Order: sequence, then C-alpha cells, then structure tokens
Amino acid sequence: MTTSPASALETVRAFLSAITAFDYDAAMTLIAEDCQYENMPMGKAIGPAGVRGVLEPFFSPTLENEFLILRELTDGKTVFTERLDRHRLATGWVELPVAGVWEVETGRITVWREYFDAATILSKWPAPGA
Repeated sequence: MTTSPASALETVRAFLSAITAFDYDAAMTLIAEDCQYENMPMGKAIGPAGVRGVLEPFFSPTLENEFLILRELTDGKTVFTERLDRHRLATGWVELPVAGVWEVETGRITVWREYFDAATILSKWPAPGA
C-alpha cells in the first residue's frame, strides 16, 4: 500500500497537533517502530521510544507550544515543512525557524529530519534540570 500525498501530510499535521497538546501517547502512535528521527545539529533517535526520549525532556520547561507551518509540500510519501516553532517558557516566547523532512508509510512516520540553527534555540533554552 502506498501513501498518498494527502494522507502523508495529514499524518505529519496530526503528529504536530499532538505534540502541541503535549499528548505524547497520541503522537507516538504516528511514529513507526523503525522511524529515524534526526535533529541535524543534535543527533539521531530510533522508533517511538527514541523520539519520545528526545521530545518529552526537551519540552519539559515548555508551558505552551505552537508549530506554525509557513510552507508545506508533498511528493508521494515525502512531506517538507517550513515552520516557525514557538515555545512559551516561564521567561517568555522562544521562536525557532525550522525546516522538516518527513517520510510516511501507511500512516506512520518512518523518517523525520529537522534542520535548524541549534545556537538559536540553545542560547534561550534552560539547561536540563534548571
């Protein structure tokens, strides 16, 4: 079964919506067991446990998330997003321009790569445990 561009985009949007709501359980149902998630400046995680292991601690200081999709393009099972990721911390909003590349098979994300300037976010993000 092939993934249509519309269903691939719907999967990515549903994933981002679940993360916006901090609903990690729902979000992980959209991640394939062998999903390769890579924050290009930071490293790679595999599968739902790996993805959750990166996202949940990272967003722990976040009071609110917004993932504003500026542009999106699909080509078969591949989705490209240009976003402005906004995170409200106790000290205020932090904004990060992000480009994402996603591949979706049968309703699950199999590849997710994020491209952003790590210094932009890390200079404003609290240290783990802070």
